[in-house]
Amino acid sequence: MTAFWRPVGGGSAPVRDIRVGLAGLGSMGRNHLRVISSRPGARLAAVSDPVPETLAAAVAQTGAAGFSEPLAMIAEADLDAVVIAAPTTAHLPLALAAIGRGMAVLVEKPLASTVEEALEIVSASRATGVPVQVGHVERFNPAVRELGRLLHDEHWLSTVFAITTRRAGPFPARIRDVGVTIDLATHDADICSWIAGERPIRVHAETAQRIHAEHEDLLFGLLHFPSGVVAQLDVDWLTPAKRRQLTVVGEEGMFELDYLTQRLTFTRATDTTNPRLIGGYAPTFEGEVVELPVPTGEPLALEHDAFLRVVREGGRPEINAEDGLWAVRIATALLDSATSREVVPLDGMTDRLAPA
Repeated sequence: MTAFWRPVGGGSAPVRDIRVGLAGLGSMGRNHLRVISSRPGARLAAVSDPVPETLAAAVAQTGAAGFSEPLAMIAEADLDAVVIAAPTTAHLPLALAAIGRGMAVLVEKPLASTVEEALEIVSASRATGVPVQVGHVERFNPAVRELGRLLHDEHWLSTVFAITTRRAGPFPARIRDVGVTIDLATHDADICSWIAGERPIRVHAETAQRIHAEHEDLLFGLLHFPSGVVAQLDVDWLTPAKRRQLTVVGEEGMFELDYLTQRLTFTRATDTTNPRLIGGYAPTFEGEVVELPVPTGEPLALEHDAFLRVVREGGRPEINAEDGLWAVRIATALLDSATSREVVPLDGMTDRLAPA
């Protein structure tokens, strides 16, 4: 089907469960399977994975139809939406097949392994009107959502000066097709752009390859935004303990966020007229630290709820294909900078997008 897409709940037809297909039952795919199976108003109708034992277990657990080939699932199963959790290099053909049949798409991040492939998905989504949501799940972390509310709605910081992110942990043996920049730094490229409210205009980076057989496993990156905001990215697969942290510094103070514990604090800007004295000296000017209340919730479940609303009611996904494209573009520019040892500008990206 290539006609313009219509939401499942449109018109006067009785409301029914949204039939969802899941492509890929790896680590993230199994999380999607668990969450889809628990969402009200959704039914896992089909699953696909090339490993027979994994596929059989998922079919037995859910009662969904099983397919060894995801393209066969998209072509043959009666679906309203598809969740793509296959390896990054498979995102393009699966997304295009689903879009071509009018199925709304939730594709795991990164949207694609290259800018050109991401552009193809964006163009197909725009041409058909079929919604594509990209799985930048950190945007649905309750602490991140509260930070966004305080920044964008309550305006706690009149000016953002700097953003610092740390995303580190042990090497995941499952990742073979891309390096840490495309796989993980796309999270931070997206988050920093969302916090700044704009796209970066240039990037600079250093990378290293220590234990990965083919790709970089360490990245230090800088993003420069038109407003003057600077973001620093610290990403690696070398740290023996998992760390997921975000700091936003602005005129009125500093937010600190831990993705894992969903803890969010705010430190008010220091009063330099009242230093903290130690032994008669003033080594620090301490600000007041407040821990902020954060609603509880599983980010992946919130992500699926947002996707299902789009499938049922229509509208723009919270993180759409263009957002995913920019994350890939930024990550690719970081890799280009590390290779060339030069600052890489990000001009010309908008000109390459087809008209909306």
